[in-house]
Amino acid sequence: MTSTVRYRPQNMIVLEKDLSRQESVPLLEAMKKYRDKKCTPFDVPGHKYGRGLPELSDYFGEDALAYDFNSMKPLDILSNPTSVIMEAESLLAEAYGADSGFFVVNGTSSAVKSMIMAACRPNDKILVPRNAHKSVLNGLIGSGAIPIYLQPEFDLELGMFHGVNTEYVKTMIDKNLNAKAILLINPTYYGAVSQLKEIAKYAHSKNMLVLVDEAHGAHLSFHGDLPPSGIECGADMVAISMHKTGGSLTQSSALLSRNERVKPQLIRKYLNLNGTTSASYLLMGSLDAARRNLAINGYEAVNRAVEIARYGRNKINEIEGLYALGSELIGKRGVYGFDETKLVINTKGIGLTGFELYDTLRDRYNIQVELGDTYNLLAIVSLGDTYESMEVLIEALKDIGNNKRRIPQQITHPKNVGTLEVAMCPREAFYAETEKVLFKQSVGRISGESIMAYPPGIPIVTPGEVITEEVVKYALHLKKNKALITDIQDVSLRFIDVTK
Repeated sequence: MTSTVRYRPQNMIVLEKDLSRQESVPLLEAMKKYRDKKCTPFDVPGHKYGRGLPELSDYFGEDALAYDFNSMKPLDILSNPTSVIMEAESLLAEAYGADSGFFVVNGTSSAVKSMIMAACRPNDKILVPRNAHKSVLNGLIGSGAIPIYLQPEFDLELGMFHGVNTEYVKTMIDKNLNAKAILLINPTYYGAVSQLKEIAKYAHSKNMLVLVDEAHGAHLSFHGDLPPSGIECGADMVAISMHKTGGSLTQSSALLSRNERVKPQLIRKYLNLNGTTSASYLLMGSLDAARRNLAINGYEAVNRAVEIARYGRNKINEIEGLYALGSELIGKRGVYGFDETKLVINTKGIGLTGFELYDTLRDRYNIQVELGDTYNLLAIVSLGDTYESMEVLIEALKDIGNNKRRIPQQITHPKNVGTLEVAMCPREAFYAETEKVLFKQSVGRISGESIMAYPPGIPIVTPGEVITEEVVKYALHLKKNKALITDIQDVSLRFIDVTK
């Protein structure tokens, strides 16, 4: 494997040649060179630098539109890169310590689907956590793989799922030795990580591929106080959302791989199957820039985010009734490490649900956080945050805390719907003939569609699972609390499609 820059203080190997290479932004440089030529365009996109739709220039600026290019020889092509994109992807792999890197402009959902399809054929088994993102389900449908669901540890007090227990996972691997792969989340939406390195080593000993959904961990490699990344732990393929915590534009992501067990040509094949033939150069250029920033300035930038999160956590914990979770969770079942940039605030003590606090912060204080659930609020702290912006959040929470309800209401939490029976594989149920039934009367039927709240986009029930009373109760609980219900056709939750 190519020598790379390492960022962890306990394993610091800084190579000047790599730092010099990481200064380069080959794709961005090619884009600027082409723009400066002021070529007369008779290709797509049709707005022709914004002239065809002036409103775009008014909103986004002429410079942004001047970089909205089509694939061409000077700028390479994402589906089969041979020049500047290939070089930019090589630098991405080097920055993360991977053998291969791939730009993804359809979001990490596309990368996750591609990983699963590269690992599994129809009717192959794959072990996946039940709290995985909807993209994992879509990968199961696309590949025809059969999921063996791993039950993550549920924290009843905090009302959230953590990671998976290591010994339990080993047991599940031993019970399914014909499985082709295991997929793990690193970290969860709430910041918990599983014992990824040990699980990966054990899975490899049983000839299983290790896939990692690292949508919320693009920053992990660049700071020694944070949990290790999937690539560091030996995973074969890792999907990362550079736009979430790495600084690139929304929808720009990446897939990283080690080539010992998975050939990069196979990965490219499935990325092309799931991807677009009109890749956005604005998104790819932002990936090139974000990679350089993390490689050169990553430790300082991530360290600032960690320190701001710690400051906010300490100040919020001084507010009566609020509890900002931290590294004290490490040691709980399913919590082998914690990403401190996830500022999770438990709201039970002030008698508000996370849903209510989420709406209050937006509507009364003009603060947009990542999500609210029954018990918790999640604020993402990343490269662009400042102490000033954190103070805005702290002062708003102080104001809300000072005006809290005198007698906190009792908040019940039906979130843990338990282990659901998988009666049909997701692909079979997705394509099955269905009928509409009243959702409240659907208990015992096989679901033909998914129900989830977004964010975080984790299915409550998936195609092929048997609907239970707990599923109905929790879904209606979310609806009552004005969560954004997605994927089910009838978002009012009056009807649901079930298999005939």
